Amino acid sequence: MRKRLIALLAVLFAFGMLTACGSDDSSSSSSSEASSSSETEEEADSGPETKAAFIMVAPIGDAGWNYAHDVGRQYAEEMTGVETAYVDAVPEGTADFGNYVRDFIDQGYNVIIGTSFGYMDDMLALADEYPDVVFEHVSGYKMNETNFGNTFGRMYEPRYLSGMVAGSATTSNLIGYVAAFPIPEVIRGINAFTLGVQAINPDAEVEVIWTSTWFDPAVEGDSAQALLDKGADVIAMHQDSTAAGEKAEAAGARWVSYNTDMSEFAPEAFLTAPVWNWGPRYVEIIEAAQAGTYAPTAYWGSMAEGIVDLAPIASDVDQGVVDQVMEAKAAIIAGDLHPFTGPINDQDGNEVLAAGEVMDDGAMLGMMFFVEGVIGSTG
Repeated sequence: MRKRLIALLAVLFAFGMLTACGSDDSSSSSSSEASSSSETEEEADSGPETKAAFIMVAPIGDAGWNYAHDVGRQYAEEMTGVETAYVDAVPEGTADFGNYVRDFIDQGYNVIIGTSFGYMDDMLALADEYPDVVFEHVSGYKMNETNFGNTFGRMYEPRYLSGMVAGSATTSNLIGYVAAFPIPEVIRGINAFTLGVQAINPDAEVEVIWTSTWFDPAVEGDSAQALLDKGADVIAMHQDSTAAGEKAEAAGARWVSYNTDMSEFAPEAFLTAPVWNWGPRYVEIIEAAQAGTYAPTAYWGSMAEGIVDLAPIASDVDQGVVDQVMEAKAAIIAGDLHPFTGPINDQDGNEVLAAGEVMDDGAMLGMMFFVEGVIGSTG
């Protein structure tokens, strides 16, 4: 009896093994199908792939504003793994901007970043037209409650510091400033720069020439030359190209560039530059879009957050001046120094800020006057 039971168990064991072996392919296929089904469900749940497109107003080879944004774009792509694309030299106030945006959206791009002030109204309208697309505008002030925000940096902070360096470098006490358009962003920068100049050299003045362009090397160069011909021995700028610096170098003058460290283009003239670091902010925007948590804000980052900074100061600047600038930088970052602290007068001598008062963000964002020490008109 016991022998028959053992034999029966052996037969059943052998049959079970054969059944198991014969079912390997079926089991594997079923497991693969389940895995594939699970992945498909996850993809459906996660929604469309995030892709970010950048639209810029001038060539990215300008070494300035647009180049800085493209560096930020590449950084964001590397850090997030998101596919990005760009188009440059897209003029403001034309149908081109909207056409490019629609083309990008048709290609599946669902984050649109416009990097010039004049794109603002078009972006607001397009954000209403495409509610499932994230729109972020650089340097503007309009936004909506769902999918359109704006980003900028407190560039007046390093502008002030660069003015300190410029004030130490002038011997003629006339500093030229080549500037694009008389809008609050640009006027605020000129005023902060001038206040920095006066912190080191109260006798120096800053003369402004408007170019009515963000990027036109010929116009920028001619404007710088006109200021040099008037006796300016330091040139500052709110422009995108290196033309002003090249004119300063040719004249034996000094130069404060903007947007990026442009020292390689005019190494003898270069003093320093207020510069942009867009990458980390672009990572924030893209990651929020990926996570479905994007919420429009009016972001205005500072040196403490790293979106703006001061480029290295030329090695021939007096160490005592460098120390003063670095002390002021540390105080700004710590919140102990604000460039727009009274007393501040306008260029006609009228008090606009009493001693000890700090200008609020609203007044800075709407700034349309020049401070005392600026030569030129805001209109």
